[in-house]
Amino acid sequence: MTTTARFVPVSKLPEVGTTIFSVMSALATEKKAVNLGQGFPDFSCDPALPALVAQAMTDNYNQYPPMPGMPQLRGQIATKIKNIYGHAYDVNTEITVTAGATQGILTILLACVHAGDEVIVIEPAYDSYVSSIKLAGGVPVFVSMELGADGYAIPWDKVKASITDKTRLLMLNSPHNPTGSVLSVDDIATLTDIVRDTKVLIASDEVYEHMVFDGQRHESLSRYPELAERSFIISSFGKTYHVTGWKVGYVTAPAALMAEFRKVHQYNVFTVNTPMQVGLAQFMSKPAPYLELSDFYQKKRDLFRAGLANSRLRLLPCAGTYFQSVDYSTISDKTELEFARWLTTEIGVAAIPVSAFYQQGKESGIVRFCFAKQDATLQDALQRLQSI
Repeated sequence: MTTTARFVPVSKLPEVGTTIFSVMSALATEKKAVNLGQGFPDFSCDPALPALVAQAMTDNYNQYPPMPGMPQLRGQIATKIKNIYGHAYDVNTEITVTAGATQGILTILLACVHAGDEVIVIEPAYDSYVSSIKLAGGVPVFVSMELGADGYAIPWDKVKASITDKTRLLMLNSPHNPTGSVLSVDDIATLTDIVRDTKVLIASDEVYEHMVFDGQRHESLSRYPELAERSFIISSFGKTYHVTGWKVGYVTAPAALMAEFRKVHQYNVFTVNTPMQVGLAQFMSKPAPYLELSDFYQKKRDLFRAGLANSRLRLLPCAGTYFQSVDYSTISDKTELEFARWLTTEIGVAAIPVSAFYQQGKESGIVRFCFAKQDATLQDALQRLQSI
């Protein structure tokens, strides 16, 4: 054993390596492919937003803000939620600004989950969920979504059957990454019935809340008092305002739950950078950017879907998010990772294998594209994909 090896700790996440998003982005760069893999825009945010942040720096908003976040930003968050979803969160005790949604998710789990507690995860699921559960000492319990003619759906009977006296929390995500599905009113009613007589908490990842298409509305759990009283709700300014690199989000929850969240948050990150909070608070005073976001992304979705309509790739439904999943099973029998690599190397378009969103790498013959790109980028990608 080398001297260095003697000091390497036993890994808490021995199965975790480089994320599939980093792997495919690196391959896209190497092959000069159009990167529709990782979920971030290739266009700029509204220039007014960074100007407001710069002004905040000039105005000397450069020291620590309050631990829960700047009061004016929490106020704008409360106003938005009340206006859209009808739920009144207390600005002082029920809203916390976070260093992105991922930090919010980890903090929720660290605050609530004790060693041996079970957390239900609905797969396919964003990759941070399971690692965060394990870091908290929890045990992930997996329920797979079912794919039918109308797209992916949650098998609520299996969710109900998975609840035991050890179940501490249920992870939800709607609009859903990677499938593009959204929770319906019927889903909400079924969920409410399932958890009503339990002590199960809910972590509702709603970072794509302003990307719901075809006239549907986002069924935030904050709309429903019976669910809101047991739920942490997570959102992201990065997704909403095209600034994913800023890593600023927020979590809302009833005061008793938020008090536990903040106990961890104050030692996790303590607080989030001040000038961005000030700039975001001023920018949020005009609701048009988030109210118009669904229409903005629906046009991109429709452009992308129209370009693939006559291709050999079968389009799956996309009711929300900025992700489009496709079935390639009539083209190739390669695994999803093999197909994604082939697509990047030979066709020049990077995608993400949906198998990467399953703990055991379930193969379905499906890959995911991100259409949060300039129209010219999408047209370039479509030309290449149409050649398959």
